[in-house]
Amino acid sequence: MKIDVPLTAELGAIAEAVAVLEAAGFDGVQTVETGHDPFFPLLLAAEHSRRLELTTAIAVAFARNPMTLAAIGNDLNGYSGGRCILGLGSQIRAHIERRFSMPWSHPAARMREFVAAMRAIWANWYRGEPLDFRGEFYQHTLMTPVFTPKPSEAGPPRVFLAAVGPRMTRVAADVCDGMLVHPLTSVAYLRENVSPIIEAGLRERGVARAAFALSHAPFVVSGRTEESFARNRAAVCERIAFYASTPAYRGVLEKHGWGELQPELNRLSKQGRWQAMGALIDDEMLETFAVVGEPGAIVPELRRRFGGLVDRLTLDFEFADAAERGALIRALAGRAG
Repeated sequence: MKIDVPLTAELGAIAEAVAVLEAAGFDGVQTVETGHDPFFPLLLAAEHSRRLELTTAIAVAFARNPMTLAAIGNDLNGYSGGRCILGLGSQIRAHIERRFSMPWSHPAARMREFVAAMRAIWANWYRGEPLDFRGEFYQHTLMTPVFTPKPSEAGPPRVFLAAVGPRMTRVAADVCDGMLVHPLTSVAYLRENVSPIIEAGLRERGVARAAFALSHAPFVVSGRTEESFARNRAAVCERIAFYASTPAYRGVLEKHGWGELQPELNRLSKQGRWQAMGALIDDEMLETFAVVGEPGAIVPELRRRFGGLVDRLTLDFEFADAAERGALIRALAGRAG
């Protein structure tokens, strides 16, 4: 199992941050597209690290087009020597239309075509195949020598896709190299709803399960003092409530009989009542979506829940000091030393 960590440092602190993370033993870093561009930190991380894998988790696909992301992913993968993972997500309609002023329709079908278009572009750049991609949502039919990049030895990046529902999960299985499992995913949902779809899609593609990566960023609640534990618990409850307020994630709640909570959380979210939302997350729900316990219990529980089920975990072990962090990573990954 590989262990990744969120890369949240400001741009000026990236060099120092990745040196610490690489020395600690993490396998990779991940950026998220919230208030900042997800690619700039990874470019700096590529420059100041030697082995860390570099993942956008996620970059918003529908805020861009296949040509722009094909170019960015290709450049970053070449510069990093093949360490880039282009992690894509759809976002939701309101953000795509009202924040990015971009079109939204049939997200699973659009994403399938988006990835296919990128692969057609890379096939042109690397194998000289004519660029003649004509889809329902995207058309790419022009590529002249001056705009064709020199192929890198690393080739195009791997493509991971964030998914929750069955349609987007099947897209990940059908056309991608891995899937980014949403944090609001229980072990039962992962085992009974996600894994069968992935396995069926890979069988039809003729791709071995070992060639496909499931990457998960589970919630963790821990702390060395009662105060820090309580603070961490409240923050995670609010984050679970925030995700659970989104209609797209109602299916995960319904798996456990909590579907009716989603409209109430959605109502409170529109009022900006984040603490009130967090207060609705009881212990049972928290422990379903989060690993909760004292620091010494976290790694055994992570291994129990996710060993053999996922291939990568994204964690930061923020409750641990530098020396203990390394020991926790080695223990979780099953490494000696």
